[in-house]
Amino acid sequence: MFTSIINTSTGITIQTALLCTGVSIILGLVIALIHIKTGPYNRSFVITLAVMPVIVQMVIMMANGNLGASVAVLGTFSLVRFRSVPGSAREIASIFFAMAIGLAMAMGQVIFGAIMTVIIGVFILLLNLVRAPAKAQLEKHLTILIPENLDYTSVFDSVFEHYLKRYELESVKTTNLGSMYELEYQIILKDNNNEKAFIDDVRCRNGNLTVICGRAKTMATAL
Repeated sequence: MFTSIINTSTGITIQTALLCTGVSIILGLVIALIHIKTGPYNRSFVITLAVMPVIVQMVIMMANGNLGASVAVLGTFSLVRFRSVPGSAREIASIFFAMAIGLAMAMGQVIFGAIMTVIIGVFILLLNLVRAPAKAQLEKHLTILIPENLDYTSVFDSVFEHYLKRYELESVKTTNLGSMYELEYQIILKDNNNEKAFIDDVRCRNGNLTVICGRAKTMATAL
């Protein structure tokens, strides 16, 4: 069974605090490196991941090990989320990963935190090696701009049936002072090599206005 290095009778000593802090810094760097290896990243977010375990540890220790009070303090910090920029599901997972390790270090569970960092880190790296199925790789997000006098309910049906395996209208909104509609679809192409021909046929139907076909949007695009 894992035991805490913090003696409940004497409380947190300088030596114990320094040991937990050192391990938090090391494990924070490991988490940051895992995030770098598993996809796109930006420098500021990686730095945040590296320092987050030691910050969480500091907050918990300042509350003298009172988990309830510590969670309440961290909850106030979460208000910063409403001033943050959009993030991805991978970034959310990395943040929770770093916070969990910081919590383990604050409770003195150094060995447990180190072992879990290795296990979770290896699991994330292995999942990153798994290739997405071909169906998911062909999934696209399509944006079409049409004039307001064009009936969008069926004008593209024949083109979609010819080129697409599946399509779904996600949203319709007006733009350009209401003189145009912007249609957003989730689509799966039958053949990715026909993407240009597909866009050309759509342009013939929408009066050669803007057509955007790109990577599919995911549900988790914001923190």
